[in-house]
Amino acid sequence: MDHVREFPVVSADAPPSWRKPAGVLAILLLIAVWAALVASLSGVVGGWHWAAQALFYLVAGVAWILPLKPLLLWMETGRWR
Repeated sequence: MDHVREFPVVSADAPPSWRKPAGVLAILLLIAVWAALVASLSGVVGGWHWAAQALFYLVAGVAWILPLKPLLLWMETGRWR
C-alpha cells in the first residue's frame, strides 16, 4: 500500500501542540472572512436570476472547505503536504 500516508505517533504524555489552537483560530478567521466576502456580494448577486443565485450560494457555501484539508494536515503533523 504505497498510497497510505503514515502519521507520527504522539504519546499520551506529550505536551499539547500550539498548532491546534492556532489552526482553530485560522479556521474561524477563514469562515468569518469568507462570509463577509460572500455577504458583500449580495447586492450584485441579488439582481441575478434565482437559479444563478442558487448556484452562486451553493458554490460559495462549499468553496471555503477547500483550504481546510492542508490546514488540518498542518495542525496534525506540522507539514503542509
